[in-house]
Amino acid sequence: MKVQNIKDVDKFFKVVDSCEGKVELVTGEGDRLNLKSKLSQYVSMANIFSDGTIKELEIVAYEPGDIDKLVNFMIDGN
Repeated sequence: MKVQNIKDVDKFFKVVDSCEGKVELVTGEGDRLNLKSKLSQYVSMANIFSDGTIKELEIVAYEPGDIDKLVNFMIDGN
């Protein structure tokens, strides 16, 4: 799924941390980084945005409940 215009990056990663299953960031080269890893979170933050907003990410979540959490975050910011 593509997620766009994430303004509250800390809240986004809290949602990712609350997910039960694996959540991965798909890089432009097709590599997959585990977004539940703090190191991957820091690397992705440093590489993806510079103005405090993540414009667009492609992420993969494997559990239906986790997908719901991420979609709800994108809709409601919660």
